[in-house]
Amino acid sequence: MKGKKFILALSIVSILGAFTGCGPNQGNQNNTAGGKSDGSTVRVGFLPNITHSQALVGKEKGNFQKALGDNHKIEWKQFNAGSSEVEAFLAGAIDIGYIGPGPAINGYTKSKGDIQIIAGATDAGAILVSRKDLPIKDVKELDGKKVAVPQFGNTQDLSLRYLLTQNGLKEKTKGGTVEIVQADNPDIKTLLDKNQIDAALVPEPWGSRLVKEVGANVVLDYDKVWREGKYPTAVIAVRKDFLKQHPDIVENFLKAHVDLTEYINKNNSEASGVVNKQIKDLTKSSLSKDVLDSAFKRLTVTNNPEKDATIEMVNLSVTTGFLKQAPDTKDLVNLELLNKVLKEKWQQQIQ
Repeated sequence: MKGKKFILALSIVSILGAFTGCGPNQGNQNNTAGGKSDGSTVRVGFLPNITHSQALVGKEKGNFQKALGDNHKIEWKQFNAGSSEVEAFLAGAIDIGYIGPGPAINGYTKSKGDIQIIAGATDAGAILVSRKDLPIKDVKELDGKKVAVPQFGNTQDLSLRYLLTQNGLKEKTKGGTVEIVQADNPDIKTLLDKNQIDAALVPEPWGSRLVKEVGANVVLDYDKVWREGKYPTAVIAVRKDFLKQHPDIVENFLKAHVDLTEYINKNNSEASGVVNKQIKDLTKSSLSKDVLDSAFKRLTVTNNPEKDATIEMVNLSVTTGFLKQAPDTKDLVNLELLNKVLKEKWQQQIQ
């Protein structure tokens, strides 16, 4: 009888938990209310990828927590795709996040300006490859081919569509001859290995992995894909409401980010090892040293969100139909706090 009463009580608790939204992953229930945050818990989004190096190193070494102090607890929120992170931003489930510029633009548009880019994280870090038995030498040779990207509307997809336009090609849905397909990076590897696609434009470390593990040919290296590599692959975004309510928290977060950017650039070998450790802890799989070294050589760790390139991505998103109309980009990139931090640290400010 006691057992039945216990089970009944447990069931009632579970039902109440469902209605109140409580649960093991719910976090601090008092942290947000009506879009406002008391700042006691700062929820930070990221992906377990080398393009989010500052997040991974800072998470491992505790830089962000130290910068924010004992009164603010960082709660790390891991995502596997930028689209999922955007949905979390829109739902008010995260406050700050390392994210791709494409998803950040999408979030800015959907939220009508509530999600802003406040710093850069990495530039470039993507390559165009072809399958082992198809040594393509020029983008024009993609005519009639099937090319994969990790996600429609992301940085690699927009870069590919730009390349096609510049070389007089169109995708099939626009009356052209190039078929663009969407697949997760691990699936792209399988598709390329089984000759089910002809080429792929992928971020690191997947570019280096495709070259090493399935013998892919490099068609365009990181500095030939777009703008000589001066385009963002990852940026830092923040909810505008959170920035308005807690500028001191965001400023201290950016101080840690700027310090981490400098540390990674000055201690590349050591930092890449820390990144690899975090990737293994988070995904249960690490990168081989040669892949890791190759991947890091193809990206630039930076504070600069490459504003001009970001605005150009907005235009590409409209041209390719991912955005129905161009948003007002006046507040898309807000560098006020970043430049304040850079000035205090005697580093060059960003226009």
